[in-house]
Formats: sequence, C-alpha cells, structure tokens
Amino acid sequence: MSEVPSSERKGLLSTSVVLLGFTFFTATMWAGGSLGVAFPFGELLGVILVGNLLLGAYAAALGYIACKSGLNSVLMGRFCFGEVGSKVSDFVLGFTQIGWYAWGTATIAVVLVKTTGLPESLKIPLMVLFGFAFCITAMVGFRGLDLLSRFAVPAMMLFILISLYTGMVDVGGLSGLAGQTPSESMSFAAAITVVIGTFISGGTQATNWSRFARTPKIAVIATLAAFFIGNGLMVLTGALGAMIYQQADIVDVMLAQGFVVLAVLMLFLNIWTTQDNTIYNFAVAGCNLLRTDKRRVVTVTGAAIGTVLAVGGMYNLLIPFLVLLGTFIPPIGGVIMADFWCRHKGRYPTLNSANLPAFNWTGLASYAVGSGMAYFSPILPPLVGVIAAALCYAVLSKLPFTRPELTPSEH
Repeated sequence: MSEVPSSERKGLLSTSVVLLGFTFFTATMWAGGSLGVAFPFGELLGVILVGNLLLGAYAAALGYIACKSGLNSVLMGRFCFGEVGSKVSDFVLGFTQIGWYAWGTATIAVVLVKTTGLPESLKIPLMVLFGFAFCITAMVGFRGLDLLSRFAVPAMMLFILISLYTGMVDVGGLSGLAGQTPSESMSFAAAITVVIGTFISGGTQATNWSRFARTPKIAVIATLAAFFIGNGLMVLTGALGAMIYQQADIVDVMLAQGFVVLAVLMLFLNIWTTQDNTIYNFAVAGCNLLRTDKRRVVTVTGAAIGTVLAVGGMYNLLIPFLVLLGTFIPPIGGVIMADFWCRHKGRYPTLNSANLPAFNWTGLASYAVGSGMAYFSPILPPLVGVIAAALCYAVLSKLPFTRPELTPSEH
C-alpha cells in the first residue's frame, strides 16, 4: 500500500524468476496453437518475434515506472484516476485475476483426473484443495513467490526443452517443420493481436513485482526476459505442439511423447507459478479498492471466490468475458505512462504527501477513449487502446481547465 523501500529491493535473478513463473502459462500455449496451424514456420517466427517484442516493450515501460516510483499499477492509478476514480481500475484488474484463478483451479483438477485416471467424483474436492493450496505462496508475499519460482522456472525450462527436442526429432528437424502446410488461415495483424492479447493484462499488473527491482535497468531486463523471451517461448511451444502433434498444451504434448511423470510435474508447476501470482494480483487490487493492509485476508477471500466459481462451473462462462476485459485493461497502462511522463515529469511525489483529487477526470476520460478505440478497432485492439489512451491524456493534460490540483511537493 506504499512505496517499496530500498531495503526490500531485489536483484535481477529474484525479479526475473518471479516474472518468468508468471508468464509460463498454459493458456498462452493454446493461443500459440492457433498460430501454429495458420502460418508456415518462417512466418510463424516473425509473428512471435514482433508480437512479443511489442508486448515486452509495453510491460517493460511500466516496469521502469514501477521501479522508479516503488509503486504498482493500482497505486499509480490513484495519481492518474484519483483517490475514488482509481477504484474503477482496481475492480477491472481484480475481477479479471479472480476469473483466471477460477480457470486455473478448475483446469488442474480436470486435467489431473484425465491424466491419471482418477475417479470423476474427485474433480470438485481437487478444485477445493488446489483453490486454497495455490494461495499459500501468495500469502507469504514476494518471498514465497520467489522461492517457488527459483525451483519451478528452471525445472519447467528443462521439461520444455526436452519436449521441444523430442518434437523436432519426430517431425524431422527444421526441414520437416518447413514442410508443414497451414490448415487454417489468419491475417498477420490478427496473429499479432493474439500474441499481445495473451498476456497484456498480466503485463499491466507485472508492476507488482518489477517495483521490487533494485534498479530500473533490472526492472526492464527482468520484464523483457519474462514477456519477450518467456511469453514468446510459451507461444512457440504451443505453436510447435499444434504443428507436430495437433496438441497446443505442453502437458498433452508430453503425454503424446510418453513423458507421463514429466507431464504431471509440468502441470503442477505451470499452473501453480501462475496461480499464486494471479491471486497476489487480486489481493493487491483488493487492498487498494478497500484501502486495507490486510493482504492475507484478502488473498484467502479471493481464493475462496475463485474456488466457488470453479466448482460452480462458472469459469466456462467467464473466459469470454475475461478475454473482452483484455481489451479494457491495456488502456490503463497507457494512462499511467502518460500521467507519469506528461503530468509528473518522470517523478511522483510520495503517496502520503500527495494531495490527490477524488476523481482525475483527465485520466478517466482518456481511459474511456482508449477503451472505446480498442473495442471498435479492427486491428491490434490492445495496442490501439494503449496508444489512444496515452495520446488523449497527453493532449488533455495540457489544457488549463483539466489540470488537477498540484500536490504540495510540486508547488
């Protein structure tokens, strides 16, 4: 609920493994699978490179601001949306994360039952078990996420490399991949949208961890490693799985390759390292929404809500809505960036000294414009939303009648 002090800042390894654990996500592979059947191998690599470079640049820009200020996106939202206005972004960000938590909780129970041959009757008990188990590391905080990720990320990287090597052997190497013909069609712009859309909502909230970085350079490198390289590897893995085995998910691919034990381990590590980050995101947004420092209580409450949604089967209905929210989340990042550089000239005052208005109408109007532009844009909606929101804020903030009250440190 305040700036991260210098005594709690982390180095490159700690920041990187937590962010990489966040971006190693099953749903991203499924998105990659839709690309793998739509493009020849050479074009596929171009799509993945461009899409993840844009995604990484967006997340890294926010990571730089988070490290400089020691604040995450929901706390920065107080400056660009106002004390009361920021509750809008708190709700959007928090609700999205709890929906994904429900999806992950249900997914691991369903896949585990299918993979191991357990009775169908165990699905609901497993959902309840995992729904509360996954939040334990998040309750500990950054240290808990760090400890899990230091073990899980290298292990997952090894499993993925083993699977990719086996797949390359099965398909006949690069020449075999080059000989694969697409069975579906997709435009380049639509493909870039898919890549960016896979994790831009997560990129907006990655500030929860990049703000712990010791220097802005560490924040930028760690964020790029996660969202350009890590997310790119997930998209590539899903794409190659679809091309070679007609299976996008790494767990299904490893089962097809005969790696049953590795597949189960991969399932646990993949879901857990994203789930604890997801519920941590919810807790941060929830604490700011309610203006409480009882993070662990909010974490458990969020896990309970997510578990109820999973058990009730509502996670199936939530996914289309969550994808839609992916259109409305990126403009938040655009407003934050414009507010930090145009309004505050690259330096926020401390939260406890800032005299913030209840509503920053410039920020709220810019967010509305960015969201509208993204929703109706035929190409690259997430990118259009970020740029439109940022430009709108930059223009409106120059008008004399839209300038909010100066904070004490700015007089």
